[in-house]
Amino acid sequence: MLGVLAAAPAAAQPSGGPYGPIPQSYEVPAAGTVYYVSPNGDAAAPGTALARPTTLESAVARVVTGDAIVLRGGTYRVGGLQLNQGITLQPYLGERPVLKGTRVASEWEALRDNVWRTKWTTLFPAGPLGWWRREREGMRTPLHRFNNDMVFVDGRLLKSAGWEGELDEDSFYVDYTNGYVYLGADPKDRLVEITAHDIALHRPSRPVHGKPSDGKGPTIRGLTFTQYAYRAIDIEGKKPSTTADQEPTDDPVGVSDPADHGKEVVGTTLEHVTISFTSRVAGYFRGDGLTIRNSLVSDTGTEGIYVIGSSDVLLERNIVRRNNIEQLTGYFPAAVKIFNQSYRVVVRDNLVIDHPHSNGVWYDVGNVDGVFANNHVEGTQIGFFFEISRDVVVAGNVFVDNGQGIRVLNSAGARVYHNTFLNSPVLFDRNERSAKDDHFGWHPQTGPDVDERDGHVFEGNLLAAGPGFAKPLLNFEQPAALCGQLTRPMTTRVDGNAYFRADLGDEPLVVWSPARNKDCRTGFATLEAFRKATGLEAQGKAWVPHEGTLFRSVELRRFELAALPPGMQEVAVAPEALEVLGWSGPTHVPGAHPVAQQ
Repeated sequence: MLGVLAAAPAAAQPSGGPYGPIPQSYEVPAAGTVYYVSPNGDAAAPGTALARPTTLESAVARVVTGDAIVLRGGTYRVGGLQLNQGITLQPYLGERPVLKGTRVASEWEALRDNVWRTKWTTLFPAGPLGWWRREREGMRTPLHRFNNDMVFVDGRLLKSAGWEGELDEDSFYVDYTNGYVYLGADPKDRLVEITAHDIALHRPSRPVHGKPSDGKGPTIRGLTFTQYAYRAIDIEGKKPSTTADQEPTDDPVGVSDPADHGKEVVGTTLEHVTISFTSRVAGYFRGDGLTIRNSLVSDTGTEGIYVIGSSDVLLERNIVRRNNIEQLTGYFPAAVKIFNQSYRVVVRDNLVIDHPHSNGVWYDVGNVDGVFANNHVEGTQIGFFFEISRDVVVAGNVFVDNGQGIRVLNSAGARVYHNTFLNSPVLFDRNERSAKDDHFGWHPQTGPDVDERDGHVFEGNLLAAGPGFAKPLLNFEQPAALCGQLTRPMTTRVDGNAYFRADLGDEPLVVWSPARNKDCRTGFATLEAFRKATGLEAQGKAWVPHEGTLFRSVELRRFELAALPPGMQEVAVAPEALEVLGWSGPTHVPGAHPVAQQ
């Protein structure tokens, strides 16, 4: 982790970009063999000369470790590519290759009531995973939403409908029994694309094309993957890749030493890649040494980037936006999911935005030693979620208009330093959930047990509530049923934080648990009352109500302090926060940003 952090920028807040793919001109790499491919290439051509390109499918079948595939610009309607060698895939110079999982539907039959249909052979019916509870969610999410077929009209994604009579200009219906796709929009003179592939690139950890796996992940640069049913990229671990109806994340199963998983495919790298419009996830990524940087992941289903059982991972300067576009309920969506005993995963200086129906970045189940630094997270349900895991440093981030900026649940050792929160409350909570009779079986065994969920730190943060925002800004919660069992606080270090509230309101500033009352919780309207009751926040200060401009420009997303508020002073920064953020001085004003230079 320290090696990864050594390259961190000196600025200790979101850099302001550039984020996402940056236009590049890619020189032909020095590789073992370079294969040139084009959308209209000849499968029988050798592909070793620019003038005689082969097909992408043919090149993928031929390459061995150290080779490269150079793609000419254009649209490749391909899928199901299998590759188990450590190679490079990239464009030719500044050209723009786009891999699409759809085919064009051009033969339509007009029916009554402004309905059209076409025969379609590549359909992807699916259902919810076994843990989805129909008795709770069936009245919110119709089952047809779990099918993975997608239909686009002139590039616009349509919504699925339950039958022909429900169709309108914005929807489609699939008759799986007879193999028809129905539209409520006239397809004449329109580009209608329907999914034909459920994956673009599959990287097995086992033999394929007559070659054993070399254990090395691919390097993918400058490509676009779009319109794939289910997922665009799938990197295997020990467990073979699953179908849409199978649980994809149980790899490993049960408590596992990090030396025993994540080793099958190592070193996958994505740079300046775009993945969009996938029915479920942009990609399942398994294997140590994964790097995803300057990429765009957009308009995905249940997850965007899904990292499983992997260590020493770096995600930086990416844009991740608009996850759970079908608004599935009863699932647990996240734009980025770090799952199942992943160690030392660094998520740094990313833009995570526009997720009203999804969480932002979620470290879930048995993760250890994470770093979440210098990210801008806006418009999510929960911006940063750390669950059933141990030890993470969260520093220098900006959280704006999230249902919760940070939630730390049933975890230990979350250290939260010098973040800025606007209308984004913070929650540390724990409950009685354990491996006994748990809905997900062994998952709680991978994290701290019920009596170990403490050791959190919250120092040097800036929490602000704008006009009309009345929720408590900092919350520590546990159920009353545990009050007699868990009497030790979740944290003993809460200090140097700054609280701003535009309105007085009726809600407390801070909620604290465990407390000695029947509810096991109490609220404090003032910082003075909180300090007196707990002994915490010796250096904390509150400005309630606060009038005037606090930040340089919320509208332009400039979160430097407009001026030093009266009474605010710099506070000491913990050594591990200094290391993560790259700050040289031992003190800093609360929050991620300094005071604006006039």
